Amino acid sequence: AHFIVIMEVLKRSQPPESSQNDESDDDVVGPMPAPEENKPKKRKVLDFEKTYLDALPTTKMYEMSYMHRDVVTHVKVTKTDFVITASYDGHVKFWKKQETGIEFVKHFRAHLGTIEGLSVSADGLLTATISSDKALKVFDVINFDMINMFKLGFVANCCEWIYPPGAPIAAVAVSKKSEQIIQIYDGRGESSPIHSLESLHSNPCQFIKYNSVYDTVISGDAMGMIEYWTGPTGDYKFPSNVHFEYKTDTDLYDFVKAKATPTSLSFSPNGQLLVVMATDRKVRVFRFLTGKSYRVFDESLAVYQEMHKASSVLPDMDFSRRIATEKELDKPMRDQMALATAVFDDSGNFILYPTMLGIKVVNLYTNKCVRMIGNEESIRFLQLSLYQGKLPRSSAALTMEMQASENPGLQQAQPDPTLICTALKKNRFYLFTLREPDHDAKGPGAERDVFNEKPTKEEQMAATSATTEIRVSDSAVMHTTMGDIHLKLFPKECPKTVENFCVHSREGYFNSNIFHRVIRGFMIQTGDPKGDGTGGESIWGSDFEDEFDRNLRHDRPYTLSMANAGPNTNSSQFFITVVPTPWLDNKHTVFGRVTGGMEVAHKISQAKTNPRSDRPFEEIRVVNITIK
Repeated sequence: AHFIVIMEVLKRSQPPESSQNDESDDDVVGPMPAPEENKPKKRKVLDFEKTYLDALPTTKMYEMSYMHRDVVTHVKVTKTDFVITASYDGHVKFWKKQETGIEFVKHFRAHLGTIEGLSVSADGLLTATISSDKALKVFDVINFDMINMFKLGFVANCCEWIYPPGAPIAAVAVSKKSEQIIQIYDGRGESSPIHSLESLHSNPCQFIKYNSVYDTVISGDAMGMIEYWTGPTGDYKFPSNVHFEYKTDTDLYDFVKAKATPTSLSFSPNGQLLVVMATDRKVRVFRFLTGKSYRVFDESLAVYQEMHKASSVLPDMDFSRRIATEKELDKPMRDQMALATAVFDDSGNFILYPTMLGIKVVNLYTNKCVRMIGNEESIRFLQLSLYQGKLPRSSAALTMEMQASENPGLQQAQPDPTLICTALKKNRFYLFTLREPDHDAKGPGAERDVFNEKPTKEEQMAATSATTEIRVSDSAVMHTTMGDIHLKLFPKECPKTVENFCVHSREGYFNSNIFHRVIRGFMIQTGDPKGDGTGGESIWGSDFEDEFDRNLRHDRPYTLSMANAGPNTNSSQFFITVVPTPWLDNKHTVFGRVTGGMEVAHKISQAKTNPRSDRPFEEIRVVNITIK
């Protein structure tokens, strides 16, 4: 018994066996590292990203816009600090970049037909334009003068200068619109071509672009085939400085596989990357030397619709309007989608390209969208051109005392990065800078939309007839089945919209119209004789343009505004808001305010409605509208 007790005491005084083994294992192995999967992934960061972004426009609204007589189709910025714009009617304008903004220089009635293409040489000294009038015009940019003219004998589809700076021959390539042939001309020489490429493509070319860094040309045709070739300096052969021999070693067949037609191409400043836009709405970035795909950005409507379903990126009305605009882009009329371009910034780390939500700025290194430009505008931007230069103020040497002085004449010019854009069906081009538009500015020259064109004869006649017959007023009373609503109208700011409203009212067009759409806490809508939101037309029989004014905003309740189905689609329907709706600014024309009967408008907005159609269960009608 004593032996058993002693053994039990010895047992309890010994540590457990497993504990001893654990301690010995710890002494030998030591602490284990954390599992590999628990380590956070290292985030990609572009060095000096903020510096690069500071050299790009930042604004959500354009600062200025300038006019052409017809829709602006092309815009180019040259290395010599000029801006060149062209419009459908064959007009070409030269502008000079200033320390802030641009200044008009010269206007050419260059062609009798539609301008099909515009190209600026790599050294910024020459410009070429082609047109449906079967002519090629050459301009000296520095002296802004036309120096040569070619009668091509065929309608051209695209053109491009394909010579390096200092070359003896200023070669320009021109593709035929209906054939696969590319003709090469001496821009300073005779009208006959110096070379012809007849078997390079099997279909008409959609674009020709020259990479001045590697002295190589890339062209793309309607079937999606991309070809590399050289100009006169390389005897028009396949370039020897690329890192592939056969296209099967590249990703250049992506367009053929996707059955997409490439529409535009741009090179990075160092020539090592290229970005291509195509009809499948994908923006593809390739490495120039290898032809391998680097980035692909899907901007198709299906992507945006899925995004909107997941989390509303815009109010439903605004999103539907933008979708309608995108569908209009796909129509073959005037090939609007083919005019859209993407551009690189000076560093080559960012690309800028237009989308339905605005202009995206994408960091190619981190593969992220880092900025949206112009996303508060209701305009669909298309062709882009970027200026990031710094204008020289003086070449004279400055002493330290002069540099330290506060003399503004001696201060160095500050960079003024400017993004210049065309837009869908707009006879204007738009400038985005580091400065937001000044909505409070008043007086001559304070408007951001500059009227630099004289009115046409039709516009003058319309203005004359409007003065002989008083068709507008500044006040009205809407008599409804629930009471009267008194309205103040703005004929000076919105002459066409108010005229449409007043004439329709006097002629009884709105009599017995129902309020077909009522949304509580938002607005009440009428003006459709059909009563279902699909009818109505203007007094001219067709849709008319928007009339936005910086002082007329949706910044208060009881605002009278035009309903539409997209930009410049006003007809007869209008609505009255019951709350501030700032997201409708620059999308719907504000042409009046409610000055009396607010309680009537509010009461109508409280009506019970069908949740599917927003139509009141009990009809509320406009009896008539009295114009005072």
